[in-house]
Amino acid sequence: MTDDAPELRASDADRERVAEVLRDALAEGRLDMTEFEERLDATYKARTYGELAPITRDLPVGAVAEAPRVSMTKEPGRAGGWAGRITGAEGSSTWAVAVMSGFQRKGRWTVPRRFTSFAFWGGGEIDLREADFSAGEVVLNCVAIMGGVQVIVPPGVEVVVRGIGIMGGFDHSEEGVRGDPGAPRVVVTGFAFWGGVGVERKVTRAERQRLKEERRQEKLERRQERERERLEGRDRDGGRGLPGGRLGMPADHRDAHRRMLEDHRDMVRDLREERHEQRELRREERECRRRGED
Repeated sequence: MTDDAPELRASDADRERVAEVLRDALAEGRLDMTEFEERLDATYKARTYGELAPITRDLPVGAVAEAPRVSMTKEPGRAGGWAGRITGAEGSSTWAVAVMSGFQRKGRWTVPRRFTSFAFWGGGEIDLREADFSAGEVVLNCVAIMGGVQVIVPPGVEVVVRGIGIMGGFDHSEEGVRGDPGAPRVVVTGFAFWGGVGVERKVTRAERQRLKEERRQEKLERRQERERERLEGRDRDGGRGLPGGRLGMPADHRDAHRRMLEDHRDMVRDLREERHEQRELRREERECRRRGED
C-alpha cells in the first residue's frame, strides 16, 4: 500500500487485496480471531489509501504475507467486447463470509473460476456487472442459512442455476436467456436453508445513463425529421396549406396537431422511464442503508 497519496479513494480491489493479506496472517497465526475480525471490518469500511495502509503495516513482507501495493497510474482500459473481460488472471478473491453481517463484491474485480460465499443470519451481494472473469465459465458456490445472497449479472451473460433449497430457494428466473457470443457462463450452485439466493440481470448506472442519452438523441432526431417534413410540405403548397379531410383542416394545422400528439407520447414515455429509474435508485439506496446497518 502506498503512502504517496493517502487522501486518494481506495477501490474494492484494493480492499480485497488487504483482506487477503489478513486471511493469510490469520492462517499463519500472526493474528488471532478477534484481531482479524477487527481489521477485516476496518478494511471494508476504509475509503482512502490512508485508512487502508495501517491495517497491514505491522505484518511482515514475505512470499506469503506480502502487503499489497497499489499502482498510482491509471490502468489501460480493457479491450472492447467480452474477449477483453475474460482475462485468465487469478481472481481478486475466492471467498466471502457474512455471519450476522454482510459482504459485497462489486465494481472492477476479477471473478475466479470458483467463488464460494457463506451467509448465516446475514446477507451478501456478488455484483458481476463491471467484473473481469478468470475463465469463460465461473462457478459461484453460495451457501445461505437463514440469510441471503444476491447475484447480479450484466446483460449478455448466460446463467445456469443448480442450487438446492430446503425451506429456502434459488432464483431460476434468469435461466434460459441465451448469452452473447464470447460471453462468460455463470453457474450458481450451493445450498439454501431457511434462506435464499437471488439472481437478477441489470445494467450499470453508466450504461443506463448511456441508453437514456441515446433515447434522447433519437427523440431529437425524430423531432427534427418531423419539422423538416413540415417545412417541405409548406414549400410544396406555397405556404398556403391544403384542405385536410372532411373538416377542411389546413395541412399546417394537421402537422401541428400530429406533432403535438407525438410530443405528448414522448413526454409520457420519458416520465415512465424517469419514474422507473427513480424507483431503481431508491431501491439501491435502501439496500445500501440496510447493509450499512448490518
